[in-house]
Amino acid sequence: MKIGTKVNIILMIVFIGGILISGTVFSSVLEQKAQNEVKDKGLILIQIANSVRQYTNDRVQPLLLPKVETQDQFIPESIPSYSVREVFENLRKNPEYSDFIYKDATLDPTNLRDKADAFEADLVQRFRKEPKLETLYGFRNISGEKLFYSARPLKITEQSCLQCHSSPELAPKSQLLAYGKKNGFGWKLNDIVTSQIVYVPAEEIFTSSNRSFLLVIGVLTIIFTAIVFVMNRLLTKTVLQRIKKISMVAEQVSVGDMNADFGKQAKDEIGGLAEAFNRMKYSLEIALNMLNNK
Repeated sequence: MKIGTKVNIILMIVFIGGILISGTVFSSVLEQKAQNEVKDKGLILIQIANSVRQYTNDRVQPLLLPKVETQDQFIPESIPSYSVREVFENLRKNPEYSDFIYKDATLDPTNLRDKADAFEADLVQRFRKEPKLETLYGFRNISGEKLFYSARPLKITEQSCLQCHSSPELAPKSQLLAYGKKNGFGWKLNDIVTSQIVYVPAEEIFTSSNRSFLLVIGVLTIIFTAIVFVMNRLLTKTVLQRIKKISMVAEQVSVGDMNADFGKQAKDEIGGLAEAFNRMKYSLEIALNMLNNK
């Protein structure tokens, strides 16, 4: 096997080993990076939702509550959670956020649409047990689909919320006609009753990480190919061609051609080898002359 072939095989082994090791590391790092990006985006959406909630509570609700209390028809726009949901649905019309799902997962909601399932209820309970816990995120399966979630606790901090949720006696008549007296009551100030959750299909995370992984592997492949090409050129020019020339001259000398010359050599290891052959040739030439003169 030629030296160039051996060198290329060694380089290929090193490259494949490096790809396997770095690929495993990169895959984990890039997936975590994609998760963090989606998580941060989800938390930003929750902050936007809270801004809408606060605006509805401070500016819209005071204008609509008097009508809610005197009319038989309930006005859902007076409820902050309703406004948040409607705003988020409008946001989902943007292709960038079309796969995002927002939910006020509540233990005992007025609107059963917001009812927390068993998984979401566990999140609420965990936020209750760990008051300093600000966020939770991870993966879950819903109807066979893997989703990534970002969650934050929602605490009752506004006294106005208790007007509709403390007891049926204090709730507006139109609310009771719309939703009944069984759900959404017994809330207390500073209680954590809801987990704000943003869901996004996990496929988006894996697609993003795979895209980044393929980009990194592609760049590494291009760099490796360039390195192999340059190393082969250097190996051919600085080593193999010179060794081949020394081999040809040595073969000529071995058949008696004493005029063959190794030529001027660089002062490196191969040059030293050529000088050693030159000295051997001179010694052989002297020895032959001595034999011929006897």
